[in-house]
Amino acid sequence: MTRTLSRWMALRPVALALAGVLALSAGGARAGLFDDEEARKAILDLRARIQASDDGASAKIAEQGKAQAALMEQVQQLRRSLLDLNTQLEAQRAESATMRGTQEQLARDVAEMQRTLKDVSKGQDDRLRALEPQKVSLDGKDFLAEPEERRAHDQAMAALRGGDFDKAATALTTFVQRYPASGYVDSARFWLGNALYGQKNYKEAIAVFRTLVSGAPLHPRTPEALLAVANCQIEMKDMRGARRTIDELTKTYPASEAAVAGKERLGTLKG
Repeated sequence: MTRTLSRWMALRPVALALAGVLALSAGGARAGLFDDEEARKAILDLRARIQASDDGASAKIAEQGKAQAALMEQVQQLRRSLLDLNTQLEAQRAESATMRGTQEQLARDVAEMQRTLKDVSKGQDDRLRALEPQKVSLDGKDFLAEPEERRAHDQAMAALRGGDFDKAATALTTFVQRYPASGYVDSARFWLGNALYGQKNYKEAIAVFRTLVSGAPLHPRTPEALLAVANCQIEMKDMRGARRTIDELTKTYPASEAAVAGKERLGTLKG
């Protein structure tokens, strides 16, 4: 409606001119002012002007259409650009989420690797520690013992505590021969003598106890070793030898519990 009104307003001068021409033509017919040729020329001229006006309006409409189409194209292009931008943003968000997931997984993997390395390191330390000399406190003495050395001693003592004198005597004899400089050796000799006593191998027991007495006179087990020698002699019916041994015990270690026990045993001896 607006476009039609605008076109009408543009053609209004032409219409008025045409009406004037027609009026003049009519008046001329009556008055004889114009002939037919002039009227025809006027009409043709009016038609040309109307056609020119129509062509101008059509050109404007076409130009407006082109401008509107160009604007629509720009709008569509803008929409496509916004859609592409949104797609890129979504892709970046997805990529960022993937990267965060990857980083979190890497962090978990690193933590797991650190725990594994820590466990491996601890295991290696434990294995190395198991191979290192270990501190031992025995009979008032501190010393270092190799793991295998300590294991051999403990196994021999376990056999002795279990009452297996044969196994204990063999194990302790092997230990003393294999580890002559061991911190266990004096204690091992004392218990070897007891294992031999348990076997009723009194002669060998006396020899082992005497080795301890002469080799380690200050060892806390030495007074007990002398008392054990006396007991072996008593079992062998060597009462005189037992008396001499107890006398040696009471003179050398008078304050020891073994000396007290030796005196009591001496009172029961006959012969």
